[in-house]
Amino acid sequence: QVQLVESGGGLVQPGGSLRLSCAASGSVFSLNAMGWYRQAPGKQRELVAAITSGDVTNYAESVKGRFTISRDNDPNTVYLQMNSLKPEDTAVYYCNGERLVSGRGTYHYWGQGTQVTVSS
Repeated sequence: QVQLVESGGGLVQPGGSLRLSCAASGSVFSLNAMGWYRQAPGKQRELVAAITSGDVTNYAESVKGRFTISRDNDPNTVYLQMNSLKPEDTAVYYCNGERLVSGRGTYHYWGQGTQVTVSS
């Protein structure tokens, strides 16, 4: 199994910045990709950014140019640098790890989430 622990959330004013961190432990070698999802009140959980084991990145259109995902391999940690934050970025941010299981599809591991609030 994989354990994911997020940190770095908090309250920030519009236009400000935060950096989220996700520390991964357990069978990290089994993950094909890691990333960040977010869920705002009344909305579905959505993909924010992802990075593969080959360092290929993917971003939601709404955060392109503002957010940057990166990772370290030892220890295994994924980061989300969030700049130019907007009130609509307010959400619980979840670290995600995915593992492709042959013949079974993709399994997702989730952290407990960290609250990001963008407000004056």
